[in-house]
Amino acid sequence: MINKTIWIELKDGRRLAAQVWLPQVAAQKPVPAILEYLPYRQGDGTAERDASNYPIFAQAGYAGVRVDMAGTGDSDGYLSDEYLEDELATGDEVIAWIAAQPWCSGAVGMIGISWGGFNGLQIAMRRPPALKAIVTVCSTHDRYLQETHYIGGCPLNDNFNWGAQMNSVCSLPPNPDIVQNWRDVWIDRIQRLPFFAANWLRHQRHGAYWKHGSVCEDWRAIECAVLAVSGWADSYSDTPAVLVENLTAPVKAWVGPWEHRYPNTAKIEPRGDFHGEVIHWFDRWLKGEQNGAEQLPDYRAYLQEHGNPSPKLQARSGYWVSEAKWPPQDARPLTLYLAHGKLEANPAEGEIAVCSAQDTGATAGNYCPGMRVDDELPDDQQRDDEKSVCFDSETLSDLLGESLEILGAPQAEIEFTASQPQAFLAIRLCDVAPDHSSTRVSFAVYNLTHHADHQRPAELQPGRRYRVRIPLRHCGHHFVAGNQIRLAVSTAYWPTVWSSPAAATVTLHLENCRLLLPKRNGNGTTVQKELATPPKVEPSAFVQLRTPACKTEQSTLADGTSLIELNEDLGVTRNPHNNMEYGATVQQLFSIHPDDALSACAQTTWETTQKRGDWQVRVVSTNKMTACQYEFRLFRHISAYEGDTLVMEKVWDETIPRDCC
Repeated sequence: MINKTIWIELKDGRRLAAQVWLPQVAAQKPVPAILEYLPYRQGDGTAERDASNYPIFAQAGYAGVRVDMAGTGDSDGYLSDEYLEDELATGDEVIAWIAAQPWCSGAVGMIGISWGGFNGLQIAMRRPPALKAIVTVCSTHDRYLQETHYIGGCPLNDNFNWGAQMNSVCSLPPNPDIVQNWRDVWIDRIQRLPFFAANWLRHQRHGAYWKHGSVCEDWRAIECAVLAVSGWADSYSDTPAVLVENLTAPVKAWVGPWEHRYPNTAKIEPRGDFHGEVIHWFDRWLKGEQNGAEQLPDYRAYLQEHGNPSPKLQARSGYWVSEAKWPPQDARPLTLYLAHGKLEANPAEGEIAVCSAQDTGATAGNYCPGMRVDDELPDDQQRDDEKSVCFDSETLSDLLGESLEILGAPQAEIEFTASQPQAFLAIRLCDVAPDHSSTRVSFAVYNLTHHADHQRPAELQPGRRYRVRIPLRHCGHHFVAGNQIRLAVSTAYWPTVWSSPAAATVTLHLENCRLLLPKRNGNGTTVQKELATPPKVEPSAFVQLRTPACKTEQSTLADGTSLIELNEDLGVTRNPHNNMEYGATVQQLFSIHPDDALSACAQTTWETTQKRGDWQVRVVSTNKMTACQYEFRLFRHISAYEGDTLVMEKVWDETIPRDCC
């Protein structure tokens, strides 16, 4: 296996930095190539992960190409937003460049997780001739409804958090050994750095901005073969099933218990043989081997079971199942009706008012687990259940006479009135054990001003009845016979989503409120044996100089304000290939008073470092978000140091009108 760094020269004169792994066989004959195209700095940010993936792909006869997007890492240019036309058109050009290399057979595949999974789908929509297949991991088909900025029309705090993290990533300099004028490039990039979180918050409706790059806008645009992968703990668990249901190209779905990581490196077990799956998929579509990849079940999924709910990234009990065709033709939902504190088989009458404390949601965990060190999963839901209006079924043995498997997207149909012009509902589907421990199975948050659609929200008229159908996140779960199903409803879900301008009472009119569960009619058959194969792990030569650690604390101030504080040390690692040492720490603080929606405040500080010998840089980025009744306010301050010398600092301070949010 031969590894080298090269430059890809674009038609407009920019150069992109790339690392290429070539199998020995490439010296005798051209081979297919696997591209990963990211902004996350192949020289340090993803270096260890890349070193664990591409040597294995090279052993299987593939050239691996890892490219820094324009304006990131060591590449020329500027990054001003996600998934812009320039990014996608440049990706198209990169694929053509790879296909034309003497070591490439002309067939190219793409892999990627998160950003790389998104732009893999989006570039596939452009139909580059050389792109024959993609493996998209933890990605989205709908940039408004299924990304990290909004959920059900509600602003996610992850919009703020992710914007802060991207600021930190994009504020680091290129490698001085590769970019001669690195300091000038560094300062210029920070000067031109966009205010990501503010930019995204300006687009509070499902309009053209979000439709760009959303696969759901044109399902027939993708013609290459697609393997879609995700995990139930990831925030993008819906996409694999939705792609299988809608794409016309060859497509298969594989969903495990995992967080936002590749299945072979996930902390949630059982892990998956990601390398084996990728090679099997690409052998079929890039090499033309008749290995039966197209005969895989449409949907392979891990059905989870109630365990001991904990925020720790740890093993989940359950088992693998498969659906030959998705969606199943014989699927019939299990319908349960909301009654007074109960889920029943028949419709109920009357009404129930929901008005939750603003700090409801503290047990939700991180919106997108896998981005931090640990302590990211939903905890035991009992504390939030107590602050919500709950509807409980009988035990499954009394309700159905047996256990229940669900696979797909639960849905809640709600008829409501609201006391305020703006309000939202958070809906959690939970599995409650005899010891009363409550495991979150799925959830949704829905901005009720979007009751008609997400493009034209309208303030609610107090007292007027509305109906809305709320899809919960896709899930795969086995409710054992002795447990109960719980639907918990609240009008706050902090800090997952930003609070409404004022506390609202939402009254549910029970005669038209019901829960539809995607009951699985299969028998829970274990899928192909290879899914149980332990992933292949290459020994890492990267040196961990400081061990990652995390600490999460929840407390209450004297005035009643609720605090959630997360302190994480992401560690320091040395890359043996360039001797660069890189590390980061992040502190997050979320505060809100239970009785004051406008007291909400989010603060994040990132500190990132790079060091090699006597050369050292450090970037400190502080970020804050607050809101009043009519607007959001976002603040950011960046300080960049070379050694102990402050080389530049910059402040951003913006207000953005609230648009029915």
